[in-house]
Amino acid sequence: QVQLVESGGGLVQAGGSLRLSCAASGRTFSSYTMGWFRQAPGKEREFVASITASGGTYYGDSVKGRFTISRDNAKNTVYLQMNSVDPEDAAVYYCAAMARNLVSVNARTYEYWGQGTQVTVSS
Repeated sequence: QVQLVESGGGLVQAGGSLRLSCAASGRTFSSYTMGWFRQAPGKEREFVASITASGGTYYGDSVKGRFTISRDNAKNTVYLQMNSVDPEDAAVYYCAAMARNLVSVNARTYEYWGQGTQVTVSS
């Protein structure tokens, strides 16, 4: 069982930066693919970024070039660095984990989820 706890959300001005963190429990964190998803009111959950156990990264088209996902296996933590934030980025951001080393943009393939952290963007 893996427990995920997100932090770092809050209010950011358009054009600004924010870093989200996701702390994971368990001794097998390094073997998991980690992902970030987001969901805005009235919209479906959207893939943001993922990082495999081997360090491969993949991004959704809407955040490519602005967001960076990274992981620190020694700290059991995955990060999402958000730069050039746009009002369209406002959403609840969820951290997710998958016990396989592969790229997936499909939320259904992730077995574990955090509670989410709210990101609000002021224009």
